[in-house]
Amino acid sequence: MARHAVRKNPMPTSGTRRALLRVGLTVTAAGAAVAAGAVTASAAPVDGGDPSSPVRVLTGALTAATTHGLGPVKNLQIDPLAGTGADPLDNAVGTQIADFKPVSTAALTGPLATGSSLSELPVVGTVAGVLPG
Repeated sequence: MARHAVRKNPMPTSGTRRALLRVGLTVTAAGAAVAAGAVTASAAPVDGGDPSSPVRVLTGALTAATTHGLGPVKNLQIDPLAGTGADPLDNAVGTQIADFKPVSTAALTGPLATGSSLSELPVVGTVAGVLPG
């Protein structure tokens, strides 16, 4: 085969792409089934209250991981440049048309510019309260 006839972009053919998509969807469905089985198994304890059972150990590990993993994230300062002279969010644009109430971006950028964390933001903070930690 001449060099100019060689494919330059080795993309898989449509049949190969379709097969890869099917494999990916199968793996995803299998993972969802395993996760659903784990949730069902943890909802109906068959271990007789044994604290060393695999279901209880796995549930405890997942709870500890989410609590200790998401707790610090909720309290991190979102804008690392807050309080500095180079903070691009430390400004506001406002306008007023006729005798209508003025509209400004200060309500949106103000909490970020002061160095608030995720749990201190006006709307997102209440949603973040649902997260463990």
